[in-house]
Amino acid sequence: MGTFSIWHWLIVLVIVVLVFGTKKLKNIGSDLGGAVKGFKDGMKDGSASAEAATPTQQVTAEKSTDANTVDVEAKTKS
Repeated sequence: MGTFSIWHWLIVLVIVVLVFGTKKLKNIGSDLGGAVKGFKDGMKDGSASAEAATPTQQVTAEKSTDANTVDVEAKTKS
């Protein structure tokens, strides 16, 4: 009794088509497909921007002895 036969699924399918109509079901399917495609593109763009944001080499600057230069590490609170 826990499993459904093919006839049960066909009856459910006919009722769904009668309630929603084929045009609305087609629109729902295309909207869902577009959302999945957009999600995949977003995931690709997100991983590409994460790789681009990762620095490959850290640049260090020499500390100058100029009196007008402010050391960023020393200036924590203003």
